[in-house]
Amino acid sequence: MSDGQELPPGIASRTVRVDDLDLHYLEAGAGEPVLLLHGWPTSSYLWRKTLPAIAAGNRVIALDLPGFGASSKPADASYSFRFHARTLEGFCAATGIDELSLAVHDLGGPVGLYWALQNPARIRRLALLNTLVYPQMSWAVIAFVLICRTPGLRDWFTSPAGLRFAMRFGVRNPEKLSDAVIARYQAPFADKAARRVLAKTAYGLHPKGFAEIARRLPELQCPLRIVYGRDDRILPDVARTMRRVQRDLPQAELTELPDCGHFLQEDAGERVGELLAAFFDASR
Repeated sequence: MSDGQELPPGIASRTVRVDDLDLHYLEAGAGEPVLLLHGWPTSSYLWRKTLPAIAAGNRVIALDLPGFGASSKPADASYSFRFHARTLEGFCAATGIDELSLAVHDLGGPVGLYWALQNPARIRRLALLNTLVYPQMSWAVIAFVLICRTPGLRDWFTSPAGLRFAMRFGVRNPEKLSDAVIARYQAPFADKAARRVLAKTAYGLHPKGFAEIARRLPELQCPLRIVYGRDDRILPDVARTMRRVQRDLPQAELTELPDCGHFLQEDAGERVGELLAAFFDASR
């Protein structure tokens, strides 16, 4: 890969129509399906260095959630838990997926967990990366939501300069984020309408949905893997969150990556891919 920004060979870029949405995704490999969900303000592109190792033994799909990447960005959508659950259900139907494994990061965490808890029998394995889980929010998350609700502040935060700041703030090693890579994250939000939607996605998930996740999380019986970057300045309470997940789900296996930030797929994408590939190995 030149400067780390290009997609590795063997990864296909596809789009499928679900209801009134065009959903873009990356796909590689064959076998049991593994769905990868990104967070704010990224896309399936975040998984480009992680995806090849997992695809060696699985059919891997990295989805652009609505409002992100090359997927539709409807201004009138709620971007609520129910909206995302309907979207995931339709996407799985359109791509021929019934049972699957799931890996989630950042905003994709609560989105994926909410849907998984509605469909526990369909989830073979679940991996959590740096993500939100519980309704108790850190000061950093509260500040983030307030910024995205405040005119002026949200305009800057979703601008090219704001997105550059967010991506560099979210990694342990910002020198790994070239201008070309950052441009890939900025490109889906080139116009003001897309940036307004990006801000809306930040506060569409209602606290009641997080409370339901917390209440039902112990119901999950599938194997669980936690891989997180310790030096997370976006979710500074991530270690405490993951320890709580381990208490709620004792089957969880945890790996802390000490030289990684929030966007650990950028800091150590290949390493994360190896860890997840071993976990999702169907022969285990």
